[in-house]
Amino acid sequence: MPNTQARSPQSDSMPRSYGELEHRYGPRVHILDNPLLATALVHLADPKVSHAGLMGHLRMIYRALCVHACGCELPTTEAQAPTRMAERHPDAGIWCGTALDPTHEVVVCDIVRGGIVPSQICFEMLNTLLPEQNVRLDHLTMARVSNEEGRITDVDLSGSKIGGTVAGRTLLLPDPMGATGSTTVRALDHYREEHGEPERVIAMPMIATPEYLRAVLDACESLVVYTARLDRGLSDAEVLASVPGEHWDRERGLDDSSYIVPGAGGVGEVVNNSWC
Repeated sequence: MPNTQARSPQSDSMPRSYGELEHRYGPRVHILDNPLLATALVHLADPKVSHAGLMGHLRMIYRALCVHACGCELPTTEAQAPTRMAERHPDAGIWCGTALDPTHEVVVCDIVRGGIVPSQICFEMLNTLLPEQNVRLDHLTMARVSNEEGRITDVDLSGSKIGGTVAGRTLLLPDPMGATGSTTVRALDHYREEHGEPERVIAMPMIATPEYLRAVLDACESLVVYTARLDRGLSDAEVLASVPGEHWDRERGLDDSSYIVPGAGGVGEVVNNSWC
């Protein structure tokens, strides 16, 4: 298996502490360093995985990504809330601490087809924690356009169902495969041209390439990326042995048809059991 993520060896006797992978892509990129998520991605990409198994892994990954990304990026406020122990202990039974700001509005964008399940997961999670009028789920029907050589050249957008403005709100883009970045950039362009300027954008691919990171970071200054894995498997041996981002211009995660390597194959097709 290609060494896509450089790490220092660690003794099995040492306590494990996982958070985010060290890299040189800058502070707007967050690559989760979690063996549970890594294992889920291994199973998800297995050619022999059942559809039910794949969907279970996909949901697990996006629940974790949503918890991590939204916990780090959404606005917070100091809050107090009575617990069930307040009846016995009126003063000590009141929880005090930092919580999500209930006045902030969030828009989750479903980029069809691969983003259908991830976006629904994020929407439902946030809708249980924030006032339901402050969480919206939009739908963009997008498709990659290829030239005669099979190279991705554009993204076609039609049939969008946008529920209103995104101005001043957080926009979540939980599209699973961060390959070329063209889909994310096209979605951003559409929102910014037609529906206002979001306060912040959280891109949440479960797998991302160095090429994707370059494209989306250049497209929007308020965008941050949270991903469960970085794939740069077509880079040369020296690059693979280095800290991710140290030789960004030489890193390669896309083949000549713009598919991710190692990657997970056609996730949109597999998730929907549809190959056309």
